[in-house]
Amino acid sequence: MKFISFTRAGNASFGVVTDKGVIDLGRRLDRSKSLRQFIDRDDFAAAKALVATGDVDYQLADLTLLPVIPDPDKIICVGMNYHDHVAEVGRTATEKPSLFARFAGSQVGHLQPMIKPKVSDHFDYEGEVAIVIGKTGRHIPESEALGYIAGYSCYNEGSVRDWQRHTTQFISGKTFAGTGAFGPWLVSADEIPDPSKLTLETRLNGQVVQHTTTDKLITSIPEIIAYCSAILPLLPGDVIVTGTPGGVGAKRTPPLFMKAGDTVEVEVSNIGILRNPVIAE
Repeated sequence: MKFISFTRAGNASFGVVTDKGVIDLGRRLDRSKSLRQFIDRDDFAAAKALVATGDVDYQLADLTLLPVIPDPDKIICVGMNYHDHVAEVGRTATEKPSLFARFAGSQVGHLQPMIKPKVSDHFDYEGEVAIVIGKTGRHIPESEALGYIAGYSCYNEGSVRDWQRHTTQFISGKTFAGTGAFGPWLVSADEIPDPSKLTLETRLNGQVVQHTTTDKLITSIPEIIAYCSAILPLLPGDVIVTGTPGGVGAKRTPPLFMKAGDTVEVEVSNIGILRNPVIAE
């Protein structure tokens, strides 16, 4: 199933996308007020039952999509997780995952504009695979980690490179308002039994700028979950962004940064295409 968070006529809700349209789960399942709460309540069976009826509430085109999880407890990002990206930035792979955080307010949904900050012209794309945690876990063994995933999505971890380099900490370049994108939807984990077999591609104005497969991750998705869950409990709706491959704009000759008027796409096989225009702040 494909789950979305959206607004319609100023009201926020969430739903499931079918071939006929969108079922408003927030209205139909009043015990769940958001997709994060829906995941926490494990209402997937109820959603399947509604899909089986064939009834829909809206057409997808009539909705404004929000980030898949608008209100996560945490967004954990993994840096330097593909060898070609490590090489292009002149670093060496770390023994343990390189982690940093984003804030919920730094991201937008599918088709919504990513915002180039007025204080920088170094706005870079980073296509990534995002996972959403489905149940609470601490000290999760790698062998059980996939069972803690609710689903998968596309992520554009837009980075403001000059601000990122202000210090050794990444956060100042990673959390400008509206610089990240998350969507278009969450594909439930039962449709992607092996996340190591996905293809990831980023396109800027139709030009392929990143292309990889997730079997090339330095730290695999089960390893990431195990490592993060040793630090603090992972909660339903938590987002883990698994890393970007080589080809980022900052390391091209000449550099290739996003600017107002551009369109950027992140496509992940078995998930879909996250597409966003770029505007100036």
